[in-house]
Amino acid sequence: MVQSESHLSGKHILAVDDEQDILETIEDILDMARVDTARDFESASAKIREGKYDLAILDIMGVDGLKLLEKTVARGIPTVMLTAHAVNPETLMTSIRKGAISYLPKEMLAELDTLLDDLLGAHARGEAPWKLLFNRLGDYFDERFGPDWKQKDEAFWLDFDRTYQVSRGIRERLLHDPKITDKGV
Repeated sequence: MVQSESHLSGKHILAVDDEQDILETIEDILDMARVDTARDFESASAKIREGKYDLAILDIMGVDGLKLLEKTVARGIPTVMLTAHAVNPETLMTSIRKGAISYLPKEMLAELDTLLDDLLGAHARGEAPWKLLFNRLGDYFDERFGPDWKQKDEAFWLDFDRTYQVSRGIRERLLHDPKITDKGV
């Protein structure tokens, strides 16, 4: 069987986390890519503003990752939220609404390369990365949040499940995508 090249190979990735050991782990796992790191909001903001990245991986707590998410989306950078302490339905939904392409618990860090490769592949093919995430980690979220966790925000999840088009998040990314805005759309 012929192994296809990873979607991560040669990519320029920004990883932001206040924990140095997490950043080192991300660098080790994503050795097929060029990884820049930042440990705080200010340096991450500068890198987002000045750099060109194919992907951003943002911690939520400690670096104000949800605010950084707004900056990456505005720059058209596909962004994955990575968190340990903010694994809850509210930050998951906020990540979706603000335009993240995925939301991964740090417990899954050992599988980061495989998950990101699959998510970037789905993103590149125009498929919904969120659908892939929930197919892979739906049981994890059900176990972590409780089997009926989506019922609290049923209207949001019904729309989400029906379309897998995370309307506001996708709209936000499209508004900043030069492939679309350069065409006057």
